[in-house]
Formats: sequence, C-alpha cells, structure tokens
Amino acid sequence: MRFIAVLGLDPKKLIDSFGLIGLAIIVFAESGLLIGFFLPGDSLLFTAGLLTATKNGGQPIFNHPVWLVMVVCMAAAILGDQVGYQFGKRVGPALFDRPKSRFFRPSNVQKAHAFFERHGARTILLARFVPIVRTFAPIVAGVGQMPYRTFTMFNVVGGAVWGAGIPLLGWALGTRFTWMGDNIEVLSLVIVAVSLLPVAIEVLRHRRATHSAGV
Repeated sequence: MRFIAVLGLDPKKLIDSFGLIGLAIIVFAESGLLIGFFLPGDSLLFTAGLLTATKNGGQPIFNHPVWLVMVVCMAAAILGDQVGYQFGKRVGPALFDRPKSRFFRPSNVQKAHAFFERHGARTILLARFVPIVRTFAPIVAGVGQMPYRTFTMFNVVGGAVWGAGIPLLGWALGTRFTWMGDNIEVLSLVIVAVSLLPVAIEVLRHRRATHSAGV
C-alpha cells in the first residue's frame, strides 16, 4: 500500500518539499490541466489541513494558518477549472479524437463526458470529489460549450467547497484527534480509496449495462 510514496506522490512529502506554493501549483494542475489527473488532490488537501494542526516541537508541521491554506487551495482550484474550460472550448471536439499517449487517455475524457451527461451542469460541482473526472470535467464543459456564466457559478461553489472545505476538515480532525498526525500515510490511503469509490461504481454500472445490452 505504498504506491503513492513509490510514485513520489506522498502528500506529506510533497508538502514538506514544495510548501504552500507547490500545493497551489499541484491543486491548479489537477483541477484543469490534462497532465494533472494522477495527482493526489483529495489526500493532499486533507493532509495540508491536518499538518497545520499537527505539532512537532510546539510548532505546526505545516506552519501556515489554516485559513491561508484554505484560501490558496480554493483560488488554485477555481483558477485551474477556468483554464480547463477555456482549453476545452478552444480545442473543441478534436480532443475526443486524440490518440492515446503517455499522458492522455481518451477513456478519461469519456468517463468525464458520461458523468457530465448524467448530472448536467452540476457535474462541475460534483466532479470535485471524483478523481480523474475532476480534471477532465471543465475541459468537457468547454468542449460542450456550457454557458460561461453557468460554468463559473458551479466552479466557484465547487472550488470553495472542495478547495477550502477539505483542508478545514483535516485541520478540525487533527485538532481534535491528535493521533491522526502520527498516521498520515494510512489516512491518505483511506482518503484515496474513498474518493475512488464513485469511479468504481460508475465502472460497475457500465459493465452491467454493457452485459445487459449484449444478452
């Protein structure tokens, strides 16, 4: 269960190495850039909040006020989605015909598109909590020419709930349950597993639908 650390994506190590600016860049990339789909957004935000409450030698490990972490993550998440939307709008339907490459898989866009078809404009908010879909949803919204005002409204709400809410949750739990600071790796894996549940459910639904259609 150490695949995150093996890939160099251990949330605590990322925060220790790159600090608040690095955290903002990672959140921005995962929110709206094609290359960001593999980044550990949920666990990273939770860990950042948790580390502001976890002390070592009397000082928080991540020595920033939690409100600043919340504001930075929220801003990076909203800006990332805005960039993703503009990218999808400019690139257009050709994005769906792009061949598979090292950093691009058409299936990822298709997953986001299916999620979008199921939930409509609310996808921009809901997708914040679904890895992979989170990265591609704003791009699909741009490709589909979603009205800019509608997209921006859902993006701001989703970015605020996700970008500010998850660090706040990590801080609140870390303040109340001090043992969490000693089990960050385990907690990160739990968060990754929970965040992947919607993807697993969608895959199972798709397989069942395919099987039923073939019968």
